[in-house]
Amino acid sequence: MSSILTNNSAMVALQTLKSVNSNLQKTQAEISTGKSVANARDNSAVWAISKVMESDVKGFKGIAESLSLGESTVAVARTAAETVTDLLTDIKGKIVASQEENVDRSKIQTDIDALRSQITSVIGAAQFNGLNLVQGTDAVNVLSSRDPARDGTVTARNITVDRQDLTTEAGDFGTAESAANSAGFATVGTGTTNSATMIATTGSTLQIGIGAANAETYNITIDGNEFSFTSDADGTTAEVQAGFAAAINARGIEGLTVDIGTTDKIILRNTNAFSDFSVTATAGTATNLVAESINGATVAGADANNPQSLVQRATTINFSASAAVEEGRGFQVNLGSDNFVYVAGNGETMEDVARGLKTAIDSAGVTGLTAEVQYDSANDAWRLAIDDAETGGGTLTLLANTGDGTASGGLFGLDNIDVTSDAGADAALSNIETLIQNSIDAAASFGSAEGRIETQSNFVSKLMDSLKAGIGTLVDADMEAASARLQALQVQQQLATQSLSIANQAPQNILALFR
Repeated sequence: MSSILTNNSAMVALQTLKSVNSNLQKTQAEISTGKSVANARDNSAVWAISKVMESDVKGFKGIAESLSLGESTVAVARTAAETVTDLLTDIKGKIVASQEENVDRSKIQTDIDALRSQITSVIGAAQFNGLNLVQGTDAVNVLSSRDPARDGTVTARNITVDRQDLTTEAGDFGTAESAANSAGFATVGTGTTNSATMIATTGSTLQIGIGAANAETYNITIDGNEFSFTSDADGTTAEVQAGFAAAINARGIEGLTVDIGTTDKIILRNTNAFSDFSVTATAGTATNLVAESINGATVAGADANNPQSLVQRATTINFSASAAVEEGRGFQVNLGSDNFVYVAGNGETMEDVARGLKTAIDSAGVTGLTAEVQYDSANDAWRLAIDDAETGGGTLTLLANTGDGTASGGLFGLDNIDVTSDAGADAALSNIETLIQNSIDAAASFGSAEGRIETQSNFVSKLMDSLKAGIGTLVDADMEAASARLQALQVQQQLATQSLSIANQAPQNILALFR
């Protein structure tokens, strides 16, 4: 049935044309924007996911910038630490040269002063964007990642870079602990307290008692040196004393002398500041030659015929193998009116404390006072041996603080290196090794941190690339398909337009029925 009021063909053609135009408009939008999902109307679920991912990319871009800044800052600090190490090595060469007496030590000292000034300049200039990692002790956090949880919370992750203080600051001791609490960190001498009387300048002693001297053979072995004396049937203990004294003194063992002023006793005396002697005394009859006392302390009967240690003249500060050393924990050595302070920094150990106190003692330049850091392998602990060759016999005390001190710098003692004297040159030779090791440790720490930051930076860069690729997969238009679809839709549009034009002419054909 034909109708002039309703043109079904035109309506169908019009709807077809609208559909084609809508698809054509969408395709043209994809081509112009490059996106198949340009807004929430196109696909709300995909659009929402893409926006979250885009937000993540923005966040990781900020993290990448933080990592780049951190890496540059650490690189400057590492370079500074390496430069300081080289300069300290140069100073070591000067110190070694000063050990020879036939040199102009004043000129060597001038060179050392110049190198020291250069180190100060390097440390002061080693900053990036106002941050200097070779001064102070506070750690620096570098933003390295963000971890979103299922509940929507986000946790920032950091790479912590420990500062490595390479200044020459002495630090501040703070508040002293009690004597009992101080003994928990270190004991002095052979006792269990934080104080002891130092050995006299005449040296440490080992007293050996002589029993009956009738037709007896006596043997004393000192660090592998064997001495023997055989008495006659009517021999006396005085003959035994004199025989050993003559033999031992004739051997010329450095720092070892024999005292026979006491009846029936042989007193071995060690005047070496920092070395022990191992002594074994035996006789045909065990009780005829026994160790009786060491520095006045009685040797237990069961040990009297066992090897004994004729200890060094120096008095030791014996650091605990178990006590923790935290940043700000200070230690002060008192001897008469003199006191010497070292305050531990971040991550330091009892070995560092011992070396720091040695540096403090050497830097003070007290006549006759020397120190040596020693390792006690039997107890897996460190100790500081202190010798007073000038007066001896003073009271040596160690005090710890309550942990409220200001840490000494990693190059503490550098300012006081003085090779113009024999004692100063000797002290500088061991102390420079500690300073070099501190700067090497600092450079290694910065190098490790820089490597971590670089690795994380590369990861973040790759992660951003992956996120961007994922976003593209979700929302980017397939341009090849869009191009083919555009051409097809353009043809469909032309056909739909032609079809609508034909359908619109249909009512006019009805007029022919009425002619």
